[in-house]
Amino acid sequence: MELKGLHHVSAITAVAKDNVRFYTEILGMRLVKKTVNQDDTSMYHLFYADEAGNPGTDLTFFEIKQAARFYQGNNSISFSGLRVKNDKALNYWLDRFKEYGVAHEPIKDLMGRKVIFFKDDEGQRLMLISDEFNNGVESGTPWEHSPVPADVGITGLGPVRLTVPNPGPTSEILTEVLGFRFAGTYPAYEDGQPDIQVYETGEGGTGAEVHVEHRTDLEKERPGRGSVHHVAFRVKDEAELEAWRDKVRKRRLPNSGLVDRYYFKSLYFREPNGILFELATDGPGFATDENLDQLGESLALPPFLEENREEIEANLTPIK
Repeated sequence: MELKGLHHVSAITAVAKDNVRFYTEILGMRLVKKTVNQDDTSMYHLFYADEAGNPGTDLTFFEIKQAARFYQGNNSISFSGLRVKNDKALNYWLDRFKEYGVAHEPIKDLMGRKVIFFKDDEGQRLMLISDEFNNGVESGTPWEHSPVPADVGITGLGPVRLTVPNPGPTSEILTEVLGFRFAGTYPAYEDGQPDIQVYETGEGGTGAEVHVEHRTDLEKERPGRGSVHHVAFRVKDEAELEAWRDKVRKRRLPNSGLVDRYYFKSLYFREPNGILFELATDGPGFATDENLDQLGESLALPPFLEENREEIEANLTPIK
């Protein structure tokens, strides 16, 4: 068994309509699914991705209207990466970020790859990473109706960074349970902190990396709007997911068991530093209940929630 790479990252927003504006109108991603959190149907669950909503391209958000601002710290997913085709694309994004007033840093080097760190309006920590020299997991296809030209558009998820006070147990789960490989290190951005460790899975590359940052100077993060809830990794199918469940159980890691999310099936568990991991199947996908050319245009509910549609819609603020 081998995880194929990143599946999706799920974060928190306080205002769905503003979130949609930023990720579709400024970042040019496609809203491929407008649905609800299946564990709390009073909140939206929004999925932004490439043209077809392929696994490995999804950045998702739960709308928690009462969410306070987050306070950055340890035991967290401290940034999420987004891929672009090449170094030239990053120059386009510098200009676009300036045009729209998006908080960002200059282009930097990260293990021989060009990156731009930036934030959305709620302080969500993000990174654009160039695939100029990427030979790993294949990227997605930018949405043809995006306001961003296709040749510089976002093509999928890049590396995620975990910030932890004790990296040993996290690294052990990544390598001994999930089968990640150690792929190198790079210097921390804060003086006096240990190098950041890089792990990869599957075909490797920007779509299959987890970076582990050891911080000795931070308190535990207080989550809220702008923070990340969990990261999910790609599993081929349900049969393989069952095998992963058995492997997680053998390590006596508390877990959810298999959960049917309708668009994919999932398994959840926390690694020793408290970060929530999800393993999710590649299919059946977002076109299960909507035509490909109409993804995200209306509120989609899985069959087991459909009978409650009227009540669910009454508790949501419409997004146009």
